[in-house]
Amino acid sequence: MLEIVQIPVLTDNYIYIIHEPTSGETAIVDPAVEREVVETLEARGWEPDYILNTHHHGDHVGANLALKQRYNLKIIGPSADRDRIPGIDVAVAEGDHAYIGAIAADVYDVPGHTRGHIAYHFAADHALFCGDTLFAMGCGRLFEGTPEQMWLSLSKFLKLPDETRIYCAHEYTLSNGAFALSVEPDNKALQARMQEVRAMRNKGEPTVPSLLGIERETNPFLRPMSEEIQDRLGMIGAPWPKVFGEIRRLKDNF
Repeated sequence: MLEIVQIPVLTDNYIYIIHEPTSGETAIVDPAVEREVVETLEARGWEPDYILNTHHHGDHVGANLALKQRYNLKIIGPSADRDRIPGIDVAVAEGDHAYIGAIAADVYDVPGHTRGHIAYHFAADHALFCGDTLFAMGCGRLFEGTPEQMWLSLSKFLKLPDETRIYCAHEYTLSNGAFALSVEPDNKALQARMQEVRAMRNKGEPTVPSLLGIERETNPFLRPMSEEIQDRLGMIGAPWPKVFGEIRRLKDNF
């Protein structure tokens, strides 16, 4: 089993440190900043071997070069965006694997938020590191992609098991849930989840990671097939990518 440590940084970012205890190898996922990563590693006596980047945005690669200089580690990132990943050593794409010790992550190409976004799925540990593609009850803005691209990317995640833990990169759940209720207010699972989310945030607790099975039931961006959502959008029977695109447009203006 991988050991996964979640580090809250900046306003709402999460950095993850993944440790494989048999080999002792350690990876840092999307290091926005250096200090909190170093403090966490030193507190556990871990020496990092890799950085796993999902995409090029500064709040995901901001500490790449500083950590590489400090630890002489290898940086793994998206082949489709290698020119924008500082210090990249190994470029990966869908069908490739990233290893921590003997534990393999399947790499998925998931463009939409950016043109070269990837995700890392450690199937044996039911852990998905999806950057800004999928959030708890949300998904990333389409800065460099189309609704059709993003829906295809999210559809790849929908094929994974319900017990998959979604290690996304931001704590957006409360605001995402408020939007979700605006497009699917009669969803009982969503209503119940929002009660839990409000209680957790009131206590300062993270709502991430979430479970894919819960996302299937409550995340509107995974639910363009919902009759209630289609009805509220006036899109009964419309193709799912079109419904998804309208959900994303509404969220952008929410």
